[in-house]
Amino acid sequence: MTFELLCATLIALLFGALICFGGYRLFLALLPIWGFFFGFGLGAQSVQLLFGEAFLATVTSWVVGFVVAILFAVLSYLFYIFAVAVIAGSLGYGLGIAIIGIFSDNLNLIAWLVGMALAIVMIVITLRFNLAKYVIIFATAVGGAAATIATLVVGVENVQLLALAQNPIKVLATSSVIWTLLFLLMAGAGIAIQLSVNRQWEIETYNRWSTVQA
Repeated sequence: MTFELLCATLIALLFGALICFGGYRLFLALLPIWGFFFGFGLGAQSVQLLFGEAFLATVTSWVVGFVVAILFAVLSYLFYIFAVAVIAGSLGYGLGIAIIGIFSDNLNLIAWLVGMALAIVMIVITLRFNLAKYVIIFATAVGGAAATIATLVVGVENVQLLALAQNPIKVLATSSVIWTLLFLLMAGAGIAIQLSVNRQWEIETYNRWSTVQA
């Protein structure tokens, strides 16, 4: 392992751990980043299904991915409700893709439809019952744990980065049982710690667009 790769790995591990155990407190800083990466993945995977291409195999998938990513990042920064919808939708979409992906080698229309359906369900439930705090804590704990353990899997088991980017949960689920257990333990610890630390702390809602107009 080169020094540059070692530094990148350590940064990825620290960033993943920070999100896992402090995601709710860092949400306002994380939301444009979260929106960007979710938007990029959603756009690229949608192109993959529409044109029957491999993941990020063409310029079109990259362009669409970046356009959706920038749109999600900007809207997440401007509107609190959109940021919550993005994180709730990403949780539902990721869960749907992961569940179907365990039984299929490639992303298919069924996986995409299940992911989109669960994304919509998660958004509606989160907004209807005011569950933003708990969804943010759960999503950041799971996402941070996935990023941390997946980084270790890439380094130890030489997993391809594209496979990891397309479905990190599938990579963890199909790897050694030890990795899966470490992921579950870390995610569970992240949820428990964030719930305890943030019991009396709430994120302030915002509408930065109204501030810009004023």
